[in-house]
Amino acid sequence: MKKISISFLLFFSYVIGFSQYSNEYLKAADQFYNAGDYYSAAQYYEKHLTMGKAKDAVGFNPYAVTAVKDASKTVKLSEKNEIIFRLAESYRRLHFHQKALPYYEQAKSLDKNPYPLAAYHYAVTLKSLGKNEEAATAMQQFADSYSADDNYKASANLELQSLAYAKTQLQKKTIEKYTITKGAGLNAQGGTYAPVWLNNETLFITSTRPTQTDKSNTTTNRLYQVAYSEGAAGAVSSAALPQQKNVHQGVISFSADGNTMFLTRWHTEKGKSMAGIYSSKKSANGWTEPVAVEAINNGGGNNQQPFVMPGGNKILFSSDRPGGMGGYDIWSADVDANGNISNVANLSAINTIFDEQAATYHSASNTLVFSSNGRVGMGGYDFYYSKGSLDALQSPVNFGYPVNSAKDELYFASKGSATNILENVLFSSDRDNACCLEIYSLSKTKAIKQISGRVVACETNQPLNGVAVLITDADNKTIVNTTTDAAGKYSFTMADYEKLKASTTMKGYFAGSLLFSGPADMDEEVWVNPDICMKLIPEEAIRINNIYYDYNKSKLRKESYPALDSLVALLNENPTILIELGAHTDSKGSDEYNLKLSEARAQSVVDYLIGKGIDKSRLMAKGYGETMPVAENENADGGDNPEGRQENRRTEFKVIKN
Repeated sequence: MKKISISFLLFFSYVIGFSQYSNEYLKAADQFYNAGDYYSAAQYYEKHLTMGKAKDAVGFNPYAVTAVKDASKTVKLSEKNEIIFRLAESYRRLHFHQKALPYYEQAKSLDKNPYPLAAYHYAVTLKSLGKNEEAATAMQQFADSYSADDNYKASANLELQSLAYAKTQLQKKTIEKYTITKGAGLNAQGGTYAPVWLNNETLFITSTRPTQTDKSNTTTNRLYQVAYSEGAAGAVSSAALPQQKNVHQGVISFSADGNTMFLTRWHTEKGKSMAGIYSSKKSANGWTEPVAVEAINNGGGNNQQPFVMPGGNKILFSSDRPGGMGGYDIWSADVDANGNISNVANLSAINTIFDEQAATYHSASNTLVFSSNGRVGMGGYDFYYSKGSLDALQSPVNFGYPVNSAKDELYFASKGSATNILENVLFSSDRDNACCLEIYSLSKTKAIKQISGRVVACETNQPLNGVAVLITDADNKTIVNTTTDAAGKYSFTMADYEKLKASTTMKGYFAGSLLFSGPADMDEEVWVNPDICMKLIPEEAIRINNIYYDYNKSKLRKESYPALDSLVALLNENPTILIELGAHTDSKGSDEYNLKLSEARAQSVVDYLIGKGIDKSRLMAKGYGETMPVAENENADGGDNPEGRQENRRTEFKVIKN
């Protein structure tokens, strides 16, 4: 009996000790989660859940991490359902999708649906793991069941479009033109990202790799300098940039002379990341203590990822400050010769209600590159490009697969040429990593684009030989000047597809035109334009419909302007033709009166065209009065025929020289 009692006491003590350990793990996990340390939180939540199952559970020290304070204090602990959801959230925030998936699957299946967004994140996590078909089904189910009209509803619809886009991208036929490899010698344990060139032989990167003094810490972001030559990294060393404890720094850009570094510094405060932009000066021993750039940081919110524009007169950065489009936006600011910053402005041409980050500008090709999760794309963050200057950016375009993947692409550094921005690139992605960004090199070979088309007669659809074809760009610069062959065909080559206009001219025909920009897949090597149809110039006059005058007067009414503006466009497209403007009346009134009225009306039309910039030498006004009816003014019984009179009251033009 005594032996039984002792055994019972030992067992009871074990149970109490087991429970105490489990509760301490949970207290620690909750504290880490609330503090925004999701890496530590996930470890402690899993220790709590596996107590008694994992062989190493007993003996794990819940106080080993000094950030845990008052762990023995009585607090309300998370319940099991909340632990499951928090584990999913922690791994998602760590980009550890494989670990997040089973917890989201459990969370979305809980009774009474306490975490409705678990279904959304479950679908996104499936997509991040490349399970697109399952992701599409899961996202559609979420979209159908989610009733709130908010950003998650909008994002679900965007994700469904993105999944359809990804399906087409994965079927591209030109994948062999891309060579993507992990950056040799750059990556290490932890994350490595944000490559930035100081010069042709010196690269800077941001990394959470362990240091010699703290080999176990893979969560602090630090800046490193790399000797880099001919596509291979040499020695990797600390950037000699002062860094305070519990402060992260990296994601940098240099001034035009390389003597000033702009960088991001951030820390976690009450579970939230607080980021600002700082500057540091080059010194004999490295870099000076970073100083906050108040002209940017005073705008509020988190400010990060600086990029100094070529020439150094502007700086770009990402911020969630008030006044943006939503989430993180790309902003610009002026930088004067003394380094003073002013005129902060939102780049609204590229921002969305979601997040835009990590902007860079490739000066050789006049192209802005940035990452966004707010547009149709392959994964979470995709790379997009926008041609033009900052004040005239074109609509952003997705780089597509395989530049983008099912996961995140952030931080793009190109040494490519004006015609091939992708021929020499370093970029960051977590495409092959369970949790963290790594640096990759990218090289893409480009073939010359073969563009062709055909010119035909509108009336017969027969090909037209000898048509002059002028190809111009968006700035009206001549790209190609050629003629069609016996098959009505024209062709030319270009390094890249872009927005172009084909204008066709030939004697006896009205000019034709076509706006085109190539295929959806910009890697396609051959593009055939739709036919350009040219109308034969008739010998007879052409009626201009919807021309109106005041009653018994020659003054044009405003309702006539749209029809005449179309004639202006026709004359501008056919700069060699001369036309006669003819006006006609019905038979009411004297012959002399009708002739004068029609002449005055024809002159009113000519005056309008001259006012729109048409040379008066190309225009002739002619009044015909009632002399050329096209319908009977009276019926056979002598009665009035209003429909016929309406037909006779008309304005026409006739080409008299081509």
